[in-house]
Amino acid sequence: MHKATTKKLRTPKEIEKMFNTIRVLLAVVIAMLFAFMVILMISDDPGTAMYSFVVGPFTTLRRFGETISKMIPLLFTGAAVCFIFSANQTNMAVEGGFTVGALGATIVAVYCDIGNSVPHIALCCLLGGIFGMLACFVPAYMYVRFNSKPIVSSLMMNYVCMYIAIGLINHAMRDNTAGFSASYKFAETAMLPVIVPGTPIHFGLILSIIVIVFSYFYLYRSKSGYEIRIIGQNSEFARYCGMPVKATIMKAQLIGGFLAGVGGAVEVLGMYTRFQYSSNTNLGFDGIMVGIMAAYNPKLVPIAAFFYAYIKEGAAILARSSDIPIELVNIIQAIIMMLVVAERFFYKRKHIMMVRAAEQQLMAQNAQETEAAKA
Repeated sequence: MHKATTKKLRTPKEIEKMFNTIRVLLAVVIAMLFAFMVILMISDDPGTAMYSFVVGPFTTLRRFGETISKMIPLLFTGAAVCFIFSANQTNMAVEGGFTVGALGATIVAVYCDIGNSVPHIALCCLLGGIFGMLACFVPAYMYVRFNSKPIVSSLMMNYVCMYIAIGLINHAMRDNTAGFSASYKFAETAMLPVIVPGTPIHFGLILSIIVIVFSYFYLYRSKSGYEIRIIGQNSEFARYCGMPVKATIMKAQLIGGFLAGVGGAVEVLGMYTRFQYSSNTNLGFDGIMVGIMAAYNPKLVPIAAFFYAYIKEGAAILARSSDIPIELVNIIQAIIMMLVVAERFFYKRKHIMMVRAAEQQLMAQNAQETEAAKA
C-alpha cells in the first residue's frame, strides 16, 4: 500500500508542467468561447458562421493545404523563439530577421544563376539565415555589451530591417514591368517545389520538420541547450556554476535569428515567384505567440503552430463566407496571449497542489525513516 501511494506522488516539476498545460488549454478555450459569443452577437446566421470557422479549414483539400502552408513559417519562427526566449531574452527581432531572411534569399534567387536546384535553394537559405542572424545580433550585442533593454532595441531593429528590405526592392531590385512594387522574378531553380498537388504545401514543410527536430535535440539533449535553459531560469546561479552566461545568450540569439531568417527564405521561395512584401509580415510576431503557447519547447511548437494556422484559415473562410470580419483572429490571439503570459492565472490552485505534494513527500520520507529505524 505504501509503495502504491509513493508512485502516485507528483513532484513540483510535474505539477508545474501540468498547470502550464492547463493554463494554455484554458486560455484557448476561453478565447474560442469569446469568439463564438462575438459571432452570436453580430452575425445574421451564426450557425453557418460557426461552421465555416470551425469546420471550414477541413472541408476541402485546398483549404487544408492553406492551413498547412500557413503553419510552415510559424514552425521556423516558433523554433527561433524557443531558443531566444529560453535564454530569458525578449528579443523581438524575429520579425525583422524573417523579413531580411526573405531579402537574402531574393538576392541569391535573382542574381545567382547556379543551374541546379539543391545548391541554389541551399545558398538562398544560407544567406537568408545569415541575414536573420545579423538582425538578432544587434539587440543581443547591445544587451550583453551595454545592458540595453532588448525589447526596445529589437522592436526598433524590426523597422530597420523592414525599411532596408523595402528600400532595396523599390529601387535597386525593382522590376518595373511587374506593375507593382516587387523584385525581379526568382530563378526556377531557386523556387521550392510543391509536394502535395492541388495545394500550396511546398518542400518547406520538410525543412521545417528538420528544424523542429534539430531545435528539440539541441535544447533538450545537448550540453549547450541545457546551459541556455539554465541561464534563462537563473543567470546568477549559472554564472556561479561557471557557465559562460554572455556567450551563451549570444549563441541562443544568433541561432534563433538564423532560424527566423531561414524561415523567411523558405516562405518567399515556397509561396511567391518574387519578393513583394511592402511591410512587416507579422509572421515573426505570430511565431512569438506560437512559442509562448508551446512553453518554449520545440516539441510542442507543431501543435501550437497548427492551431494558430487553423484559426487564421478559419477566420479567413469566415470573412469570405459571412458577415464576420477577419479581425476576429486578432481578438482570439490577444485573449490567449493575455491569459498565457499572466503568471498569476490559475496560480492559487497550483500553489495548493504543490504544498500538498511537498507534505505528502515529507510524510512518505518520514514513514520510510521510521520503517528503517524499526528494522
